[in-house]
Amino acid sequence: MFEQELEMEEREASAIPLLLIVVLILAIVGVAGYYLWQNHQVLTPQQAATVISAVEAQSPAIIQVHVGKVTPSVAVKPHDPNYRLLEKAGLLKLGKDQGRFTPVTLTTLGASQFQEIAGVKTTKEGDGTESYTVPIADRKLVEISNITMINPSRAIVDFTWKWEANRLGEVFDASGPLVKSFNTWERGALIQKYGANFYHADPARTTLVLAKVGKRWEVAAE
Repeated sequence: MFEQELEMEEREASAIPLLLIVVLILAIVGVAGYYLWQNHQVLTPQQAATVISAVEAQSPAIIQVHVGKVTPSVAVKPHDPNYRLLEKAGLLKLGKDQGRFTPVTLTTLGASQFQEIAGVKTTKEGDGTESYTVPIADRKLVEISNITMINPSRAIVDFTWKWEANRLGEVFDASGPLVKSFNTWERGALIQKYGANFYHADPARTTLVLAKVGKRWEVAAE
């Protein structure tokens, strides 16, 4: 009887190291599997393109125009080149000054073009004028050139984008004949203050850092 108990104790004692070895192997496999799974949670070009396209869509080029009896102010100057550019394009009509204000009206062509453009915002101002905020060009993703994973939940994305101008954006193209018809100072003002740009320039390269929040990717907070 004593011999049987001793033999059983010896078997149990020899089984404990074996059990520990099995547990250790399972732990190692589990950790390795976890890191392997984590390493496969990379940001795909399709995911990056979805995020970046949404971000770029939020930064259109816009112009603002006031129509009616427009009184010059720091923000609104009806004799500046942006109004005269629109008049040259046949979209606005600038009347003769009447005391403090200048009559500004949309032409039939101007009203038609504004109606065609998605995202135009119209506001009735307190002075009786009407302001139009009009998108003239959108930023479009061209390609994702590189994705560098910093860690499983953070990535640096290199990409290129370009402007895509609508009909009104073509009027404000800095390389177009209408903008070029102004003198150097006025062209500078159109570019710096009033939305003119080289909308047919080569695609521009830039970089964004994306972060994974839950199951989706978004632009990383600074």
